Amino acid sequence: MKFNKDSKYVRWGLTAFAVIAGGIAFYYFIFHSMNIKSGVSRILNILKPVLFGLATAYLLTPVLNFVENKLLIRLFGKCKIKKSRRGRILIRGIGILITAFLFVALIYMLVSMLISQIIPSVQGIIDNFDSYSTNVTSWINQTLEDNPEIGNYVTKTVDQIEKQLNDRINDIIPSTASLIKTVSLSVINVLDVLWDFIIGFIISIYVLANKERFAAQAKKITYALFEQDTANIVIRNFRFTHRTFIGFLSGKVLDSIIIGILCFAGTTIMGTPYAMLISVIIGCTNIIPFFGPFLGAIPSAVLIFVVDSMHPLNCVYFALFALALQQFDGNILGPKILGNSTGLTGFWVIFAITFFGGLLGVFGMIVGVPIFAIIYAAIRAFINARLEKKRLPKETNLYETVDYIDDKGMHSMVAEPNAVRAAETKKEKGESEDK
Repeated sequence: MKFNKDSKYVRWGLTAFAVIAGGIAFYYFIFHSMNIKSGVSRILNILKPVLFGLATAYLLTPVLNFVENKLLIRLFGKCKIKKSRRGRILIRGIGILITAFLFVALIYMLVSMLISQIIPSVQGIIDNFDSYSTNVTSWINQTLEDNPEIGNYVTKTVDQIEKQLNDRINDIIPSTASLIKTVSLSVINVLDVLWDFIIGFIISIYVLANKERFAAQAKKITYALFEQDTANIVIRNFRFTHRTFIGFLSGKVLDSIIIGILCFAGTTIMGTPYAMLISVIIGCTNIIPFFGPFLGAIPSAVLIFVVDSMHPLNCVYFALFALALQQFDGNILGPKILGNSTGLTGFWVIFAITFFGGLLGVFGMIVGVPIFAIIYAAIRAFINARLEKKRLPKETNLYETVDYIDDKGMHSMVAEPNAVRAAETKKEKGESEDK
């Protein structure tokens, strides 16, 4: 008997098998989710170098494209070498070397700055914490000497906060045996991360060298699995996702680096204490859209006040400088670099940061805006397609004054108030005559 794969009995059997398998998978997912989570975590831990390499290659792709298109191709523009296969390989190799050098140089600068500037600043704050708290208490007493009751209350509050902070610091500082264990585990974790970084960096070099081939393989698989129109839609949506992500992330990183440099220049000129540490805080938090400048400016202003409480105007000067810097970034620098890469209004930006920040923490606050921009674009495309199918306009502003829509078109209460009132009057008159 010849097996007929298109038989209805075969289709029924496959459908029944899929339903049973789906039910078992759903049951296992609900009642054994911890095992699934543990297995996924183990797989992700094994693939950590690969994932790091793919992420690094993805972030370095714009840099490589810029080096190749703006520098190397123009440099070899008058030569025939760029048209040959060896020439393209040579250009790609030089571009990867330059990109890798820039990446390693950036990592070296960050580590050097961390070791030489930030760690001593944090250590200085911890060592001088008692004197800083004493200065704050003295300033409060001097400011509130005309109101001794309020001054005593504030002083007690500050003393309680100081005691809690000292207890927290003492809890952090372990005993000798625990210190050795903690240091050993920290060294092991650092070496583990360093090993993943090295392996991932090597993987990213291979990915950058063959990125066109990987893209071609992805397209090949897409056209093999889907119909031609569906595959074109998938590829087009993936390109939109790529442009949104890479445009937002690369632009935001560049914008934050510039803001950090400007903050360091401004705080150095004003003589602000711990200028480097404050500039790093401002630059790092600026990566978070909308809330980032405030998340960095508020603790920095508090730090300046605590460190230099005898001159509180320095805190005020810094707050004004941070506000001016935020306005410059939001109205001039940010739009120049980012443009309208997300297409979201202010409300949806705040919504995306709040929602994804609650799900994924700080990482969600950073990537939440481009993720939601993609979801928003997908919903907008679906709605516009449905409206077009119904032969209705897609412009949102046309619906602001719409009262109802019928076969004759869109009717507006604002645009046709006289006609509407006339119709209502005629209707009321007819009802009264009937009575």
